[in-house]
Amino acid sequence: MANYIVGDIQGCLDELQQLLKQAHFTPPKDTLWLAGDLVARGPKSLETLRFIKQLGGAAKAVLGNHDLHLLAVAQGIHPVKNKDKTLAIFEADDADELLSWIRQLPLLLEHPEFVLTHAGISPQWDLATARAAAQEVEQVLRSQRWSWLLANMYANTPDLWDEQLQGIDRYRYIINAFTRMRFCFSDGRLDMACKLPPAQVSEGDLMPWFTLPQRIPLEKTALFGHWAALEGYADEQVIGLDTGCVWGGPLTMLRWEDKQYFQQPALGKKF
Repeated sequence: MANYIVGDIQGCLDELQQLLKQAHFTPPKDTLWLAGDLVARGPKSLETLRFIKQLGGAAKAVLGNHDLHLLAVAQGIHPVKNKDKTLAIFEADDADELLSWIRQLPLLLEHPEFVLTHAGISPQWDLATARAAAQEVEQVLRSQRWSWLLANMYANTPDLWDEQLQGIDRYRYIINAFTRMRFCFSDGRLDMACKLPPAQVSEGDLMPWFTLPQRIPLEKTALFGHWAALEGYADEQVIGLDTGCVWGGPLTMLRWEDKQYFQQPALGKKF
């Protein structure tokens, strides 16, 4: 039995299937963990959702920012964008079933040795706080207030965690930390503007969330996707797996047990 963790799929189903074949992934014996952003920009978002859903318990996925945006589009909060290539999902006979399945996905998943989120874990959180924060938003997403939450999640503030935050401010910070975060300022505030590789950032006060000196250590390795410009990253505490398949890079997957990486080059032009 092996655990495989893969970066952002974003509708690149052909690459995912080739990657699983390369690694001899065998459900239900093996488990596939997905770092969110299952859809958008790639050519087969609908087929990707169907494939992952039919894996049942052999697949575990967290919500990414594109997945949340898909739900917002489904509610009419934002229009469908041609560049997202997600129209087929809304026109599908099983659209309601797929969207309901996405809405049940968590923001955080745990294994005895690692924790998986889309963008990372706020440097101000320990693991217990991260768990509780994820559950707060997940409960709202699964309630009658889910459309209200999606309609009000689009903002960059508040950018600093405070346990006293309430209502939409609290939910928005949690969503941004789990699904949009890349850089932080030295005081821990989230920066939502910069998407560059860290080596290209000239502002001395801006640093990747996982290198913040005062970041609260976690008891487990933190795995994440979201940040294609990192082109993969690994140290003793964090592992980034998004290598930008939808932008022409490879799709990357890690087998946890022996730390072997598998990569599948992008198949054809995406745009």
